[in-house]
Amino acid sequence: MTIHREGRKLLFILLVILFALNWAISIFFSDSSTLQNIIIGISVVFYLIILQFFRIPIFKINKDSKKVLAPADGKVVVIEETEESEYFKSRKRQISIFMSPVNVHVNRMPVGGSISYFSYHPGKYLVAWHPKSSTENERTTIVAKMDNGSEILFRQIAGALARRIKWYIKEGEKLDQGDEFGFIKFGSRVDIFLPLDAKVTVQVGQVTKGGKTIIAEF
Repeated sequence: MTIHREGRKLLFILLVILFALNWAISIFFSDSSTLQNIIIGISVVFYLIILQFFRIPIFKINKDSKKVLAPADGKVVVIEETEESEYFKSRKRQISIFMSPVNVHVNRMPVGGSISYFSYHPGKYLVAWHPKSSTENERTTIVAKMDNGSEILFRQIAGALARRIKWYIKEGEKLDQGDEFGFIKFGSRVDIFLPLDAKVTVQVGQVTKGGKTIIAEF
């Protein structure tokens, strides 16, 4: 496991702040060892919570052009047929994965291919499981074109806590299945839109692992 680049500066600053806080407590409340121990305990737990949020598990990606991998760690909250109105303008199979603050927040390519479309949309910060978050929240829309010509669309969607969407791709760039394409800080959602004939292999409520869980098959 390693620490994501998005968290390194924040973790360093947080460490300095917590160290200064505990040093001040030890000076001004030197006669209260109980208070000092409580603050130390809270500081350690808080730092570990933030630390685990920015973790990146190290594992081998089992690439398969006939399978769609989960783009994120989280829980499946939506599986439905819906109208995708931004790019395809047709009926698609939507799978939505909600990422809580305790999940790994690295976003990975569900399939390999070139980025045929990218767009960033500023917007609201509704809770990530809200039905309108997919079209009204701050979000990115990314389309990957596979070697066989098929395209799938996926979105990073900001939630009530997640107000920093990061992406590391551009149109025309080619990425492998499982490659990191972005990161969302502190709770969010990722939607993926598949052809109607794709076989969904997950259920609502199922926990997914980004780059590991197979969510659909062609």
